[in-house]
Amino acid sequence: MAWPSPSGGRCAATSGSFRGLPGFCGNCINWFASFAIIFLALYLTKRGFSIPEAGGAVAAFGGGGTAAGLIAGHLADRFGRRTTMAVSMFASAATVLLLYFVSPYPALLALAFGAGLATNTWRPASRALMADVVPEGQRVTAFALTRFAGHVGYASGAAVAGFLADHSFLWVFVMDAATSVIFGFLVLLALPEGRRTTKSEDVERGGYVTIAADRAFLLLFAASAFVAFIFAQQQSTLPLYVERILHLRPADFGLLISLNGVLVLAIELPISSVTMRHPPKQMMGIGFLLFGAGFALTAAAHSLLALLGTVAIWTLGEIISAPVAYAYLADIAPEHLRGRYQGIYELAWGFGGVAGPALGAVLLAWSVHGLWAVCGALGLAASVLVLASPQRGPVVAEPTIVLPEAEPAAITPPL
Repeated sequence: MAWPSPSGGRCAATSGSFRGLPGFCGNCINWFASFAIIFLALYLTKRGFSIPEAGGAVAAFGGGGTAAGLIAGHLADRFGRRTTMAVSMFASAATVLLLYFVSPYPALLALAFGAGLATNTWRPASRALMADVVPEGQRVTAFALTRFAGHVGYASGAAVAGFLADHSFLWVFVMDAATSVIFGFLVLLALPEGRRTTKSEDVERGGYVTIAADRAFLLLFAASAFVAFIFAQQQSTLPLYVERILHLRPADFGLLISLNGVLVLAIELPISSVTMRHPPKQMMGIGFLLFGAGFALTAAAHSLLALLGTVAIWTLGEIISAPVAYAYLADIAPEHLRGRYQGIYELAWGFGGVAGPALGAVLLAWSVHGLWAVCGALGLAASVLVLASPQRGPVVAEPTIVLPEAEPAAITPPL
């Protein structure tokens, strides 16, 4: 998503020109095409696979995405951000397109896992690249802008994908693959490589051992896993609560999720211009607390209007905390480990995303009010964790190997 860059003279992240347009368009393109997985289960059941088999394929895709967090950061640090992102997109195009044609179920599971791995490998690399090129004081706004582009692309892509699916599922997979290829070439042609480290640097200056000893990061990791658990409820237990407990229509649930997207697009950028001027731990603490409170209040919401109010509260928490958390992570990560910090951080969302739907369903069956109370408690715990983390400023850059390259003109990386 679009951001100019650093002191090296590429461009200022807050530039009002069109310098960041290629990165912004790239992120829109990538998220626009992230819809094959949404229709994967429906497509597989239409092909004759059972519902559990279709669910297993989607779970395999999610498992690949989780695994990406373990390796993508290392690849980004070792081989370069741009190279990792481009390879990720080309591999994603191939594996996603093959999902349409594969028939044996074991092969389908393996391919779905590979597609999840390839599709998600670009994320830590792109965020590390943003940390490389965007000055420390401008990163909150930069990450907010990447989220804005992602929401625009995802919302429009889902609508187009629905239209394509009505005519032929093949076009859904072809479009996903084609736009991944376009994004891959855009990355190669328009973005800088970013930082690379050598094997000897990893040995001398630490790798994952450094991350394991970083208390500020570990507390943020735990807090984010709690928030991810809460966030997972919007796609798992919240629709069940809306339809089966409150007896509202599916269209009403769609309206709730639409409100989330509309608010992100409408107010995240203005709010980020305010949050960037305040201490990040306090902003994350407030955001996580609001996020948990919004879901906790769902227990008291028995009408569509009341539910819309709860969505507004947890969306505000998301808007406040999300860009700040990514910027804070970029600030505290040593320069030579930025990719790995971002990759491991993705695991927190992977763990929460897996545990959230499973445990949330169990809690909902046990007690409706109990589920939302747990969400509130986790939001409070996440807030306490980040507020209790040790005070950390941006890491002072150490000498790092930057491989020479022809500098593209003032471009910003997609997220």
